[in-house]
Amino acid sequence: MTSEHVDVLIIGAGLSGVGAAWHLRDKCPSKTFALLEGRERMGGTWDLFRYPGVRSDTDMYTLGYKFKPWKNTQTIADGTLIREYIEETARENGITDHIRFGHKVTHASWSSEEARWTVTATRSDGQTATLTCSFLMMCSGYYSYDGGYTPEFKGRESFKGQIIHPQAWPEDLHYTGKRVVVIGSGATAVTLVPSMADKAAHITMLQRSPTYVLTMPREDRVSPLLRRFLPDKVVHHAARAAFFGAQAAVYQISKRSPELSRRLLLAGVRHQLDGKLDMKHFTPRYMPWDERLCAVPNGDMFKCIREGKVSVVTDHIERFTEQGVLLKSGQTLEADIIITATGLEMRLFGGMGIDVDGVPKAMNEALTYKGVMFADVPNLSLTVGYTNASWTLRADLVAEYVCRLLNAMDERGAQQVMARNPGAHVGVRPMLEMASGYVARAKDRLPRQGVDSPWQLPQSYRTDLKALRFDRLDDQHLRFSNPSQKTAEATTKSVPRAKSRPLTVN
Repeated sequence: MTSEHVDVLIIGAGLSGVGAAWHLRDKCPSKTFALLEGRERMGGTWDLFRYPGVRSDTDMYTLGYKFKPWKNTQTIADGTLIREYIEETARENGITDHIRFGHKVTHASWSSEEARWTVTATRSDGQTATLTCSFLMMCSGYYSYDGGYTPEFKGRESFKGQIIHPQAWPEDLHYTGKRVVVIGSGATAVTLVPSMADKAAHITMLQRSPTYVLTMPREDRVSPLLRRFLPDKVVHHAARAAFFGAQAAVYQISKRSPELSRRLLLAGVRHQLDGKLDMKHFTPRYMPWDERLCAVPNGDMFKCIREGKVSVVTDHIERFTEQGVLLKSGQTLEADIIITATGLEMRLFGGMGIDVDGVPKAMNEALTYKGVMFADVPNLSLTVGYTNASWTLRADLVAEYVCRLLNAMDERGAQQVMARNPGAHVGVRPMLEMASGYVARAKDRLPRQGVDSPWQLPQSYRTDLKALRFDRLDDQHLRFSNPSQKTAEATTKSVPRAKSRPLTVN
């Protein structure tokens, strides 16, 4: 059993966690901190997923950090490149030594009397580690690392081949010359299919319903030219602004003129298919951005369809058979390997339990404040990205906001900060509002947001930019206090900041 206190404890060492640590070092240099990571390497998503072709589904200028230029020419980048980028960021900024690998957090308990969290983690060697902290930052993403979602398939046990979920991809899988059926039509399926097509005998993408897809260039040819004349940071910020503007434009057109957006997206698909496949397989029943769009870099999947390496079938599964999949239509898809690219299981807070002063907190009933904190939960932040733009755009803003809070607490001599519960008069709705299956399945497990600001989780970078970077902190909803004055406002008397000290990795 080990025990240690830090000012700020960050849960997760992926894009969000490493980014949060950078902001702490930059804006709160006196604060001590540590990162707890359940896996043995940093990278989060980009270390977990190992399936062929794993890549970003948005550009790396906005998925990357605003403070560290993305210099690779790949804008839709391979997963290994993204993990290396995260590792490089941590190494260059002295963050790596603050990460405790193999620490899976199981519980966090807040004490108002002591104004601190006690966090319990199970180490990879089976031992228990306990740390205390003054502020807890949850940067562990929003889905379960234990396993993805796979629906019940009748006859699954009768299939003689291999059944694989992309989240648990076996390193020794051999699919050269094999017939492969990929069940799904989301980002994972759209990535897997063209990546396996050159080696597999044939690949069939089996979907219940189509998804909107958008062909995007994989390489950035402009930024390398600009770097000959301009500093890396200038080029990075210019590219970041340009790509964010393009993302926002596509989303706004989709929401304001859905029929126009639908026609434009389908026209792009029609051009790529060149008559090789019926458009019904790429004509969704919903409108654009009711669910996320899928990026197809350089039209790679369409190229495989035109060359006859890939088929797309839209149907429902009756059952698995010894040889493959029997569909409702009566058609049989023969397969040696079936890949269930059927989605994720959402799980906020890494699945850990939370209590406040000994009372278990049902976080699925908690009301978010600015999409960062929660009513009646002190000194806790949650990093959740956008569903309509790159994750890191919001992760950067959340980290900046927490740093503002920490500095404001020091200025006021406060040890606690908490959003006041607005009461039952505030209308509530789901924290994430998308028609995607993984969101719909988890709606009862996710926290709530309000109808009005500041109790919303806006899906708007511009709205968040104002609320998190520029708006005043001391609004009527946020309370700064100390253990001895639980219901009073904190005084404005300043207190000296704790001296920074290096941490030792156990």
